[in-house]
Amino acid sequence: MDKENYFLGRQPILNRNEELVAYELLFRSSGSKTADVTDASHATASVIINTLTGFGLEDILGKYKGFINLELELLMDDSLNILPGEQVVIELLETLEVTPELVERCRFLKESGFTLALDDHEYAPIYHELYEIVDIVKVDLVQSPPAVLAEMVKQFRCYPLQLLAEKVETREEFKQCLDLGFDLFQGYYFAKPSVMEKKRMDDSGTTLLKLMRLLSDDAEQSEIEKTFRGDAGLTYKLLLLVNSVGIGSRNKINSVRHAIAILGRQQIKRWVQLALFASDDERGTENPLVDMAAVRAGFMENMAGCHNSLKGYNDSAEKAFMTGILSVLEKVYDIPMDEVVRKLNLSEDVRDALVSQQGGLGELLQVAKLLEEMDFISLSTLLEELGISLNDVFVSQKRAFAWRKGMA
Repeated sequence: MDKENYFLGRQPILNRNEELVAYELLFRSSGSKTADVTDASHATASVIINTLTGFGLEDILGKYKGFINLELELLMDDSLNILPGEQVVIELLETLEVTPELVERCRFLKESGFTLALDDHEYAPIYHELYEIVDIVKVDLVQSPPAVLAEMVKQFRCYPLQLLAEKVETREEFKQCLDLGFDLFQGYYFAKPSVMEKKRMDDSGTTLLKLMRLLSDDAEQSEIEKTFRGDAGLTYKLLLLVNSVGIGSRNKINSVRHAIAILGRQQIKRWVQLALFASDDERGTENPLVDMAAVRAGFMENMAGCHNSLKGYNDSAEKAFMTGILSVLEKVYDIPMDEVVRKLNLSEDVRDALVSQQGGLGELLQVAKLLEEMDFISLSTLLEELGISLNDVFVSQKRAFAWRKGMA
């Protein structure tokens, strides 16, 4: 098992302000056929530990907490001691039977620094002792639709815990749960690009597209600075982002010219690309869309050197990064992809990848999407056709998480 690769899925968990506060982690070995951990045997414990060791917990989570599903066998196992309690939320599956041993184990884990959550839960008096111990109760909206939640929420409010609504699929469900007093939220509504409600690109977004084109065309620095000077708010946001990057030196970047000189145009261009998702949005890098776009772009950049038709070209990695970023824009701004690519005057290979997922870049985009969906059956078939190994995917995903951590 130690020779296997382990892959990781992350689903954002947000607070009431729709800011990213945690991830649910889904583990997957390269040989398994299911996307999440459902067997809490020692083999599964090894999968979790090897995954965390292989990626590095800091790169996976950054400053956020990670939710991990555990069944009884692993919950009771001393191997949990390897996990840092201050950053891990242990989810107790709904299949667990409430016993004195379970209650005592939960007390011990809580005292050891772990955060505890009940997963896919519906209120029942038999859980009274656990309600007094756990920190979070996750309520499945498919299992408990909003229409029946009001009374359940009232019963939970007798205990010192937070409520998390999971499988939030629509804006309406989010608003209902928000009104009922839920504290945390998780689901495809947040994790997919439809999270944004912008219908057309605002002024900052248009300026960012102009900047991206200037940087891609290697325009004079004076032209780039002039564009920034025309949007003071955007300049402020971008400098805040650039100041957060680890660059070895602790000198603060205090101007656009200084930022370009210190970081180089390529890094500035990447921040401009990512800022498209944070423009006119107070969440900035806490926006789950920024997280999704950054990881996808970083992954594709690293994979460019593994694709037979791309690895011989010096600009393939940069094109792959840009393809990953732009592939999310259509759903953000509700602008047809062909219009997006036309505004940017993109090269034919990038345009083909974005519009129809064709060519080498399009194939890497397909790989990235399948990995995000944890669809390893389809992914394995595609990788075999492309002559790309699962190890290359593992290494690229690891590097993408590490790069995303650096921008938080």
